[in-house]
Amino acid sequence: MAMDALDRNLLADLAADGRISYAELGRKYGLTRVGIKARVEKLRDEGIIERFTVVINPEKIGKNVSAFFEIDVEPFSLDQLAEELSQEDVVENLYLMTGASTLHMHALLEDMGHLERFVLDRIYSKRGIIRVRTHVILRRYKSRRGGARL
Repeated sequence: MAMDALDRNLLADLAADGRISYAELGRKYGLTRVGIKARVEKLRDEGIIERFTVVINPEKIGKNVSAFFEIDVEPFSLDQLAEELSQEDVVENLYLMTGASTLHMHALLEDMGHLERFVLDRIYSKRGIIRVRTHVILRRYKSRRGGARL
């Protein structure tokens, strides 16, 4: 789908506030609510908009430790380990990265004790893991949620 300037503007507005009404967008761009709704539905049908969601502040719900993991795995274990790790409730994101069969994982945990238990019980206990490097966020300078920027 070829996107025009209006599509890009709609995406920016929806990324900033997914609850903005079609009527408000219509007033902003001089179109009807129905016209805006049709544009947004087309963006969804084309897969440009994957879903609408809510962004929750992890610290407000007791998830005070944000950790990134680089997990080197034996190639034959890659898919199985990725599936197992993806089922963990604390895992937010899991990617295969370039390098020696490296999984890059982000997890949100309650505290350092929870992090320690997760690493020892849920990661180190798995067969096929070669090495784990853990990085804990000390301070956020910038955090973007909601996918690609236009």
